[in-house]
Amino acid sequence: MLSHRFKSQLDEQLKELSLNGLYKSEHALLGAQSSHITTHQHECLINLCANNYLGLANDPDVIAEAHNALNTFGYGMASVRFICGTQTIHQQLENQISHFLEMEDTILYSSCFDANTGLFETLLSKNDVIISDSLNHASIIDGIRLSKATCLRYKNNDMNALEQCLEQAISHQDATILIVTDGVFSMDGTIANLAAICDLAEHYGALVMVDDSHAVGILGANGKGSVEHCHVMGHVDIISGTLGKALGGASGGYISASSSIVKWLRQRSRPYLFSNSLAPMIAATSLSILKRLQNQSERRNQLRKNAQLFRSQMTALGFDLIAGEHPIIPIMVHDAQLAQKMAAALFEEGILVVSFSYPVVPIGQARIRTQMSATLSQNDLDKATKAFHKVAQQLNML
Repeated sequence: MLSHRFKSQLDEQLKELSLNGLYKSEHALLGAQSSHITTHQHECLINLCANNYLGLANDPDVIAEAHNALNTFGYGMASVRFICGTQTIHQQLENQISHFLEMEDTILYSSCFDANTGLFETLLSKNDVIISDSLNHASIIDGIRLSKATCLRYKNNDMNALEQCLEQAISHQDATILIVTDGVFSMDGTIANLAAICDLAEHYGALVMVDDSHAVGILGANGKGSVEHCHVMGHVDIISGTLGKALGGASGGYISASSSIVKWLRQRSRPYLFSNSLAPMIAATSLSILKRLQNQSERRNQLRKNAQLFRSQMTALGFDLIAGEHPIIPIMVHDAQLAQKMAAALFEEGILVVSFSYPVVPIGQARIRTQMSATLSQNDLDKATKAFHKVAQQLNML
């Protein structure tokens, strides 16, 4: 039974979070994920905070494909892959992801978080070295902690700092050296300098791993992600990613790599061995989405236009944005309490956004992270921009 002392301790910590503007509330949606959503408080909110970049989460064709898959493959597998949890649809999706990303092989996980936490301890030993960007996703950080490898961190996208780490790493005799980076840094919307990273990796004999969760489906000439966008396809050894963002927004993750790496992960990666298979409905629907993306670029083009328009409008009004080209567009506020007040005021204006503060971002770097979708109209973006301007003036931010 929960002791009075422990309960009081938790209650005090929660109170402190609230007083400092760090408490994270949740808005319950009354319908499907979309660019326009409904909550108990509002009948129609413009949604600027979903990872639904291509607007596929509520797309009628996607929903129809999911219904068909449900009828064909059932609801769930109730098993891990090596027992009786593998269907042909799982193998087809793995083959399609490999083909799409131009990698040898792919292994599916229930989430990209699981993929990242199951990677490093499986592949690397205490004699090896992982070199990680300082802004990498929490799943990468946790995955590295689970491994026994030496970890070196370099300042975000700082190639001089990365090279210093590489020079330090090569002093470890017979070590496998793995450089790990997000393809797109999720809090900033900036893209990793993959061309320079791959050049350094080749020079020092290191491997490169990229988490491309916020890029696959939307970046690159064919939507193949930051690896394609930075023209380094064939030079990255491991790509992890998700099916839960641009590719329909459901769930599921993967690692694409050489056949040898993927085969070893199937034998030893704990989240893969001890978690139920990805729901077959998600596997089948994701497969159809990948095939669809290879023949259609309209949504990627519209997403790009929306991001450019919103950036230009907000910049013209004097907001402090992190520069970039990705549909993640952070509005820097810096103060956590002010950011929380801004998000609450925008909610009342019919705009759903979320404030991000410590520990998600460093202290003093609080922000409103907006995210564009291909299904947002120009009227939506105009309304959102006006709401931001009104609220910022009310809060004496402009």
